[in-house]
Amino acid sequence: MIPARNPSEERLLAYAAGTLSPPEAVVVAAHLALRPANDAWVRRLQSVGGEFLEETPPSVLSDGALSRAMARIETDAGEVRVQPPLNDMPELPKPLRRYALGPWRWIGPGMRMRDVHAPRDGDCRVILLKIDPGRETPRHTHGGVELTCVLSGAYATEKEWFGVGDLEEADEDVLHRPRVVSDEPCLCVVALDGQIQLDGWMGRLMQPFVRL
Repeated sequence: MIPARNPSEERLLAYAAGTLSPPEAVVVAAHLALRPANDAWVRRLQSVGGEFLEETPPSVLSDGALSRAMARIETDAGEVRVQPPLNDMPELPKPLRRYALGPWRWIGPGMRMRDVHAPRDGDCRVILLKIDPGRETPRHTHGGVELTCVLSGAYATEKEWFGVGDLEEADEDVLHRPRVVSDEPCLCVVALDGQIQLDGWMGRLMQPFVRL
């Protein structure tokens, strides 16, 4: 049996504490929706954190804190809030269905992507990536984080295999060439910081044309 690929404990702890970057948190939330055991573990962590806060002595508010909070509430109440459009992929895990989606864009033979209009963190954003059976990406590394959760299908790198619910954590130290090994297209949600960096001389020639 191929072992499940889960986020590191450090990343799950950061998610439970609310300190994970928003794009990464979206991908981890999708993973947890597909892995109930991990979701239960995170909820236990959050429960322990809540009990700790209840036992912590209250802090004294700064002068004017209440009036500033009330002014903010009044300002927000006067704004017209527009309901974001629902996306057109009801098959996505629940944490992803709350976000609007951009159009599908061709990025290479058998490969398409679309933006997920989730909160960004600098150059880090969330995308959906769909790759046909037998296709592989160019060998690449990363300018920052690349956090990938498989939503359907499966892919393999030179060293690992990733199926539904699995999560791959990659950064500038990881050089890989994911290849779809399932009979169906592989759909992933990805938190991507900056652009991927293609490897080798051919990659350097292709780099200006590869934009995710």
